[in-house]
Amino acid sequence: MKTNREDGDRVDGERHLKRQRIVDSPTSPSEEPLVPYNDDEDDERRVSNHMGGGEVGHRVASEEDDDDDDPYGQGSILEKPNRQIEVRRDCPYLDTVNRQVLDFDFEKFCSVSLSNLNVYACLVCGKYYQGRGRKSHAYTHSLEAGHHVYINLRTEKVYCLPDGYEINDPSLDDIRYVLNPRFSREQVEQLDKNKQWSRALDGSDYLPGMVGLNNIQKTDFVNVTIQSLMRVTPLRNFFLIPENYQHCRSALVHRFGELTRKIWHARNFKGQVSPHEFLQAVMKASKKRFRIGVQSEPVEFMSWLLNTLHADLRTSKRSSSIIHKCFQGELEVVKETQNKAIGEKKESGGEQNGTSNVTDGVIENNNNTAETYRMPFLMLGLDLPEPPLFKDVMEKNIIPQVPLFNILKKFDGETVTTTVRPPARMRYRVTRLPQYVILHMRRFTKNNFFREKNPTLVNFPVKNLELKDYIPLPAPTKENERLRSKYDLIANIVHDGKPDEGFYRVFVQRKSEELWYEMQDLHVSETLPQMVALSEAYMQIYEQQQ
Repeated sequence: MKTNREDGDRVDGERHLKRQRIVDSPTSPSEEPLVPYNDDEDDERRVSNHMGGGEVGHRVASEEDDDDDDPYGQGSILEKPNRQIEVRRDCPYLDTVNRQVLDFDFEKFCSVSLSNLNVYACLVCGKYYQGRGRKSHAYTHSLEAGHHVYINLRTEKVYCLPDGYEINDPSLDDIRYVLNPRFSREQVEQLDKNKQWSRALDGSDYLPGMVGLNNIQKTDFVNVTIQSLMRVTPLRNFFLIPENYQHCRSALVHRFGELTRKIWHARNFKGQVSPHEFLQAVMKASKKRFRIGVQSEPVEFMSWLLNTLHADLRTSKRSSSIIHKCFQGELEVVKETQNKAIGEKKESGGEQNGTSNVTDGVIENNNNTAETYRMPFLMLGLDLPEPPLFKDVMEKNIIPQVPLFNILKKFDGETVTTTVRPPARMRYRVTRLPQYVILHMRRFTKNNFFREKNPTLVNFPVKNLELKDYIPLPAPTKENERLRSKYDLIANIVHDGKPDEGFYRVFVQRKSEELWYEMQDLHVSETLPQMVALSEAYMQIYEQQQ
């Protein structure tokens, strides 16, 4: 065994001497220059390095980390000499690449060591292995299974093991695009005009942006939230281009951007996406408030996600973000609280009835204290009327119906909303409308014993929701600016079933053809706009007409 290895080393040495003679000969054909190459650098800078005034037929790269002695990319105390990595176009194993088994939606961890450092994907069986040196798991797998083509999941470079040379072949570009989808600004601008379908490897057709999301375990509340936010054009366009948030160190922001690019990518190998990496980032960022296997409400997840993305994206405390530019509006709140010191004032001979003091927006009289202030909002909560307690003549509960405009009166500045803790009377008035309005119908109530669901149907328009007819809105501040108060529905989240056992689905609009689609996890089907209005609406996103 030892003599065979020595013979192999001697043959490698002779090949190296022959290649060196070719490099030194001035009459060698010129194809590509020598370039120094470092596997662990993100920017992948390549600097030409002409040796002996001539050029070589194969490109060679220098690698600072010797994978033979440091197979896992951990670094070493001793400095090692640069090793030459051959770059070839002709690899005899390219026909063994199996695109059917490739899935880059899951976390980039070695399947043996569970490490996320220097991970390679086997393009033959789809498994992840660490390193490519002689002591690494990928090298061992190449010898045991006979699988020879591997891609570095971070640098997107493809290598042949155990030979160790880099493969530079344009036929592998489609795998790189699936691993890391990328969009130009021109492609992003044309997304809402594209009517073309894409075809997956199994022959099924899918629409970019209308792909199903895998329900890992009770994660439908995440899926419907993501599908709804994908219809918000400025938010989607922002996250499709990674340069917009490259300054951000938050893993949640980058995972959300990756998921956005995968959903809208037109060259996927399959017609669905698994949000596994995004869910792992959500579990970590929310400290397991939202986790796989535990059902949560989409409104809580939406509120947490928007606020966390805004906090991670902003560069300073006073700076804005794409989240606030899309969703933030402003409310004027008048809060009336009962004065607790009435008895004390009477004993001390204080103010008489009918008199009041006004200080800093707080109106005080001997009974109530009214405080006026303004507060921003990202979504508006709407209260549904109570369902009937008793059955009708047909021994069935009547499911009441209420127009959306009736429950929107909560924000007309006159309707009083009573809060129990702390006891107060609140009046709300919208002073600034956002570009995208999120409405939440409060269907679920909790008491000490169980959770109840309000089945009231809300009648709402799919197009041309005119808010100024029902909510008093302020006049535009600029002279030439007109008041934009007309909205169109773009997403409608629905809850079906019992409060604790039900599931969520979402209706979304495809802007290029103005068609509506019903999406429930992996199931995507076209539907009629009339069906959207017949559902038990839970949360809606309206887009302002321009």
